[in-house]
This record gives sequence, C-alpha cells and structure tokens, in this order.
Amino acid sequence: MALISLKRFRFYSPNTAASRSLVMTLSKSLNFISGQQKSQNYSSLAMRMLYSKVKSRYVFCRNNHVQLRIQSLSVNETMHLCEDPGNSPISDNRWMDEQMFFKKLKGLDTSKEIFKFLSSLEITSDIMASAALQRISEVEVDDNSLKNSEAVLENEVFRALCFQFEYESSKLSNTGLFNALQALIKLRVDPQSSLIAGLLSESQERLVKGQLTIKNLCDLGETLLELEGPSCATLEQILNHMQEKDIEMWSPIEMVMVYRMLQMSVREGKQYQDLLNRMNNVTLTIASQLSPKFMSIILNSLVVLRQTQAFPLVITLCKHSVKHVPYFTDDELVNVLEAFLYFGHCEQIFTEALETHVPKSIFTMHPETVSKIMKYCCQKIILSKPIFDAVAEVFISDADGFTTNQIAECIVPFGTLNYLPPSGPLLFGKLESILRAHFSQFQPHTLLNLLHSFVLIQCYPVNFLAKIFSPYFLQQLQAQPPGLDRFVTSQLTQLFLTATLECPFYEGPKLLPKYQVKASLMPVCSLDVHLLNRVKTGLLYLLKKRIYFASDVSTPYFYTVDIEIKLDEEGFVLPAAQCEEVHRRIALCVDGQNRFCINSHHLLGEEAIKQRHLKLLGYEVVQIPFFEIESLKNCRKMAAYLRKKIFPHAYGLRC
Repeated sequence: MALISLKRFRFYSPNTAASRSLVMTLSKSLNFISGQQKSQNYSSLAMRMLYSKVKSRYVFCRNNHVQLRIQSLSVNETMHLCEDPGNSPISDNRWMDEQMFFKKLKGLDTSKEIFKFLSSLEITSDIMASAALQRISEVEVDDNSLKNSEAVLENEVFRALCFQFEYESSKLSNTGLFNALQALIKLRVDPQSSLIAGLLSESQERLVKGQLTIKNLCDLGETLLELEGPSCATLEQILNHMQEKDIEMWSPIEMVMVYRMLQMSVREGKQYQDLLNRMNNVTLTIASQLSPKFMSIILNSLVVLRQTQAFPLVITLCKHSVKHVPYFTDDELVNVLEAFLYFGHCEQIFTEALETHVPKSIFTMHPETVSKIMKYCCQKIILSKPIFDAVAEVFISDADGFTTNQIAECIVPFGTLNYLPPSGPLLFGKLESILRAHFSQFQPHTLLNLLHSFVLIQCYPVNFLAKIFSPYFLQQLQAQPPGLDRFVTSQLTQLFLTATLECPFYEGPKLLPKYQVKASLMPVCSLDVHLLNRVKTGLLYLLKKRIYFASDVSTPYFYTVDIEIKLDEEGFVLPAAQCEEVHRRIALCVDGQNRFCINSHHLLGEEAIKQRHLKLLGYEVVQIPFFEIESLKNCRKMAAYLRKKIFPHAYGLRC
C-alpha cells in the first residue's frame, strides 16, 4: 500500500537519497508522458516540474466524458506516494487510522465537504484516497451524469489526486488502483485520457503477471464492461484466470462478484458453463450463509444466465430466502420473486412469509415491488387475501405513483383469481377515474387485459366498452404483438358476451362478428381429462347407456360444456344427439384442481364467469368439483354421488 502526501513534497537536500529517488520516479513518469524523447534530461526536467505552477484543463468531449490534461506539477498542489510509511519524512502523528477515515468519509454528503476533509490531512494511503474518489462519485453522480462538474473537476485536491494516481500507478495497491479506476470512470473522466489509459495499462500488466485476486479480477472486468462492453477482448483473459482459481476457497462475496460479472459479460453462460457448474455446486453448500443481498444477486444471476439445470441450487436458495423476507430491500425482493417466476418454483412458507410482511410494509414499498408481488400471486394462482386486501388499500390511496403496466399487474390478478376485496367499490371507482383521465396512455393489450379482468368479478366497465369495440382500438390491437390472436379475440368475445348477458342496458357499439370466436381459449381453466373420465364412468353406471350424455360439447355461445345431459318436459333423459323436444339442458362442470386457486376451493375467474354465463344462457349448471369426488373409490359410489347431485328430487331415473 502506498502513502499519499496531500500537502507538499519535502526535501532536506537535493543530494539526499530521498530526493534522488523522487527525481528518478518523476523521470519515469515524465518518460510516460513524453514518449520516445530519449535525449531529454529527465532529472533536470523533473526538478523544474517540482517547482513550477500546475495548469490543468478539462475538455468536455462529445461522449460526455471529461478529459484531464496535466501540463505541469506544483509542489503545493500534488501528492506524494511513499512505498513505506516508515520511510516517510512525515511524522506518524499526521497519519489517520483507516477505519476512522472511512467512518468520517461515510458521513460526508457533498464533494466540498470531502475535499475539505482531504485538505486537512497531511498524508493518506492510496486506498483512502481512492475511497474518497468513490465517495465523491456516489454523492455527485446522478443518473449517470455529474451534477456539479465544475466544483469537482476544477478542484485542486481532485487535480492533485488525479496526477498522483496517473504518475505513481505502479506503486498503487490493487485495491487503490481499481477503486480509483472505477470512481474516475463513474465521474465521466475521458476513457481516452492518459490518466485512465495509464491505470488500465497498469491493471492489464498485473493481470498478465497473475497478481490479481478474484475481487481484483471482478473489479477490472466490471470496469472494462463499462468502457468497452461485453465484446472487450481482455474479458476472456479475466474469465480464464478465474477458471484457474480454486472455487472452494472463494468467500461468499467473491462468489457473488463472479456471478455478477458473468451475468454482465456472457449472458446465457454457455461458453463458461463449466465454471458456472462448479460455482453452482459450491454455492449450494454455502447457501445458508448468504446474506439477503447476496442471495438476491445470485438468484438474479441464475435467471439472467438461464441456469435451468441448477434447479437444486434454486430450490435451496428459495427456501433460505424465506427467513430474509422482512429484510430484503425492494430491489432484492423483486429479484427473488423473478427467480420464483422464471424457474416455476413455489414455496408455501415463502407465501406465508409474504402474507406476514406485505400488509405491514405495503405503504413503504415501491410500486414495482407491489406489482411484482401481485404478478407472483397471479402466475402461481395464489389467492392471498391479506396481500390482495393490502394492495387494494395502497392502490386506493396512492394509485398515482403506479405506471400503467404496474396498474395492470396489480389489478388483473383480482379478476384472474376471482376475488373482490372488501374495499372493492372504492378500488374500482379509483380505477375508473384513472382510466377516464389516462385512457390513451395505456397500451391496447394492457387495457384489454385490465378491462377483461373487471368482468370476471362482475365489475362492468360499461363506460369504456364503446372505445374497446371501436374499429380504431381494434386496429391498434392488431398493430401490436401479439395482434388479434385467438386468446385476444377470446377476451373480446367474452367482453361482448358479458355486455349482452349481464349489461342489458348497454346500448353502445357491438363487437363486429369477424372479431368474435365460437369457442373460448382460456388454458388456465383447461379440462382435467382423468377426472372427466371418472365422472363419465359413473354416469355410464347410472344411466346404463353412453348415448344419454355427451362430453366436450361446443355451444353456439362461445363456451364448451364438459358434459351435457338433455331432459324432456316430463323429466326423461333424452339421447344426447336428439335436438327435438329438449326441455332442459344440464351442464356438468367437471372442475379439477387447475380451475381453483392453489390449495383452496376458490374457483378461478374464468370458470366462475363461464358458469355464470351458462346459467344466463338457460343451462342448469351442476358443479362437480374435484374435492367432492376424490375420495369416491368405485363406480357405485360415484353413481350415487352423481344421482344425488344431478337428480336430487328424482325417486327413480327414467331414461
């Protein structure tokens, strides 16, 4: 580790060993500037520079970087690197302990305060100086732009730091070197400047010599990614060095850093899958030791790198994430939820942890976190009333903070999972006011999903149906992916059917026949074939002949009936093929587990609206839910159940 003098170079005599050493050091630095000027008198030039006034200029380039050009060096405005604190002519009482330095630095919130603090020190280590640069970048860089460039870049302490880091780069510790490099790039110093070029050159020299730790390799890799992107040739060298390391000896933070670097550089990870496989195996053994932050980063990397073969690691991380739910930041929780969604995993205890945490924290959560939680519940078919009620409350009070996509992600699950919260009237009143004010801001497919979810729970967006059925809106739907595919036209048809059957007062435009479909395409509520066959076997035992019922019957009204039974006026069961003298139609809805919310008997929105509409179309709807027949072990018991369910008032069947 090198030491930096923030006041002045101190010479006792031009002929002292310290002076000669300094002159030779500066001679080498000057040689770096002047290229091949071999006839230059390095020593005398160095001495002249020590006593001349510094002049620095900052040139703003087209790419919004800042180029630092050092013309000369002033004794009063430079730093001095000493290889050994014990050899420094500056007394030990002017040296500040690093821990004390970092603690004080963390409490400074402006570059002015940081520069003043640095000016109060006689000497500091290169690690401390680079940490100061990093802190400046933290407080002064906002959305990738430097807030007060003149106050930072024209500051004499900053110029002195830059000079010292450039011309004493070979004496820097690895930590000081890479911290300074990252901070200067974040401060938008020109990558083509001699300052950045010199630090990069020193970094690559140490890389070739194998002098870098895992952390150093990751720091260098992230820097190169920032400057040159994933196509940078040096990245391959860095990754090759990593593959040679003993992964089992890596600390958790080193493991996390490598995951992040791979995530940024190789994306799908196919080229370095062997390295990833070894990392995944080792991470599996340390999963319980990971902090909430580290766990979130690794799960996010596994998603980006598409590590579907690392499912045992994913399951382990997801299980351990349960204990961290109250401690995740918003961004960390989003990463964890995205991993659950991507890998298709579901943990009951994780849901229970969310149910405890979300109602208490919902009003401080970022809208993206709220919408991601609802997306998780929706895709996993989890009806969590505590979560849904809390989301409804925060939406009513703070809907203006949500984007249009976030609004849809929060509201669509209410319809999909067929749940109207206690605050339902206020919730949908708020939504209606948002739609009136911002209708044009919603993407067409987002808007359709939102309005379709309304009708699933009998909240009718009558005021907006005219716009939805208009040729202009339909053209917008067709122009954007996925266009007017079968699923989209099913949603439109169901909206139209709802307006016809449940909103007889609606007198606006109708959906043109060319946009209507004859059969629904809602895969969430697909038929459980095994359960259907059990019911059919029981019906055959009850009715004696197969001709007396039909299965998978397409109706003229968009819906498909699982099993249909026809009766005449006197209650006789008619052959299924008969179309005359049909007085009653019985629709058996054979509802398997996939038509209910997970671990519940709560019917999903698509099946609920289907049964509601079939009743309005004249069918007698009989629900056959899985949980009522799963314990019936033989045909006789199934037939007895069906007889009681379908013909509750018949003393004897007449076929």
